[in-house]
Amino acid sequence: MARVRVPRTPPATRSSHRSRWSLTSLTPRSWRPDRARPTALELTRRPHPWTAALGLTAVVLFGAWLGLLIVGNVRVPVGPMNTTMTLRPSLTGGTKINISPLGALSLDSHTAPVRLDVNVDQLDPERSQALVDHPERLSGLQDEVAQDVQHGTLDLAVRSGVAVVSGATALGLAVYRRPRPALAAGGLALALLTASGATAYATWNPESVLEPRFSGLLSSAPSLVGNARSIVTEFDVYQQELARLVTNVTKLYDVTSTLPAYQPDPTTVRVLHVSDIHLNPASWKIIASLVEQYKVDVIVDSGDTMDHGTTAENGFLDPVADLGAPYVWVRGNHDSQATQRYLERMKNVHVLDDGRAVTVAGLRFAGIGDPQFTPDRSSVPGAGATQEAAGDRLAAALRAQTAAGTPADVAVVHEPSAARRTDGTVPLVLSGHLHHEDTEVMKNGTRLRIEGSTGGSGLRAVEGKYPDPIEASILYLDRDSHRLQAWDEIKLGGLGLTTAEVSRHLPKENQPGASPAPSTTSTPIPTLPPTPSSPTPSTPSTASP
Repeated sequence: MARVRVPRTPPATRSSHRSRWSLTSLTPRSWRPDRARPTALELTRRPHPWTAALGLTAVVLFGAWLGLLIVGNVRVPVGPMNTTMTLRPSLTGGTKINISPLGALSLDSHTAPVRLDVNVDQLDPERSQALVDHPERLSGLQDEVAQDVQHGTLDLAVRSGVAVVSGATALGLAVYRRPRPALAAGGLALALLTASGATAYATWNPESVLEPRFSGLLSSAPSLVGNARSIVTEFDVYQQELARLVTNVTKLYDVTSTLPAYQPDPTTVRVLHVSDIHLNPASWKIIASLVEQYKVDVIVDSGDTMDHGTTAENGFLDPVADLGAPYVWVRGNHDSQATQRYLERMKNVHVLDDGRAVTVAGLRFAGIGDPQFTPDRSSVPGAGATQEAAGDRLAAALRAQTAAGTPADVAVVHEPSAARRTDGTVPLVLSGHLHHEDTEVMKNGTRLRIEGSTGGSGLRAVEGKYPDPIEASILYLDRDSHRLQAWDEIKLGGLGLTTAEVSRHLPKENQPGASPAPSTTSTPIPTLPPTPSSPTPSTPSTASP
């Protein structure tokens, strides 16, 4: 077998290889050629400062929200109730009191990016029954409730601070994997909560308990915060009404199956204001139910009861005679003269037109029908001037009645633009037409109350993206002074909806601590003192909803 000889590397070559590698290994790092090449980190593009800031903001907000969601609540006994208080992110702030399964109350207590949620978990059976059976024990309840709420709010503030800092820090550590940005996220979360708390404190409105919004089954029990007379005369508003709230919630739990109706106040005249029924037959059942529940003394309809005003539609008006209260009516732009004549022949119906007045339930009403008849919703040239002329005729009639010693308490028209011409001649003017409710105190002190559509806009209920709600109002007027004391806005879900909401409102002059409004004088042209409020004027409309 032949042998293959592998040539050996000469010693000098091996030596030179060893010498080269050994020299390389002994060469200082600063001398190496690879130090001149850019490193991988220098090739990576750094994030834009705005991107980094937005990322940190997202971490702070989401982490703070997670912290509040997991541990940001406290259990607080409030009087006879066990409650859970929680802070939640919100665009509008406020307070929401959940009374399961009866519904909820919403209060405009503050304006801040956090909302206070109070969940009523359960009641102490023995103490609750003792309060129901012995109302005299309520004398000390208001102080106790106020202290409980104060202590609970303080505990909630501390726990919420810990929750948002922990949540933001933990999420920052998970995202950035470094302690410094994580601690920065926690610090920013604490600063955000502190700023929110300061804003809530600066905008805190304790009298918001006087104007709650009810939802769910509670919408059928507006007596939860007392009647209009007691609200006006209470001195220590916050504590007493809070105690009343706790007590009535206890009663509601005691008789859940038969929720109490509104407790009538013998010193108050209750007026049901409806408008723009537009041939919706369901409106009559709703009106009859409100008359019975609220013990209504008189119904005022500010027009557009019909849709086309034809004689064939007149039979739709027959249920008016059986609603259980006198019916005061003015013509709208969808109501014809034939509609008006049909109603004039009905028993217990009072048609107002040309400024004439009628006294019903101790109140004197005066009104004028809409000068236009546009059932096809057409626009009439000069419609605005026509409405203002009608308003001027009504204002002249109101001045004449005042000069004769029989001033009107309430004026009724259909169009708000006509109603504005009565400013300074009557304390209260009612209108409709716009299909949404609004309230405005005009320059010379007359309050304009615009009602929504009690028929949910009738045949036009689904013309928009969502069905129009069914709206009506209960107005509470003092039996002696005939001045408006309070009103409840009632809003029911429109076609296919089952929601219900009742909200209580008080005129500024009737807020506790305000100077009482003077009674109406008998001067030829009465000038009412302007209400200290900042109303948002509605834009006059000459369209034909």
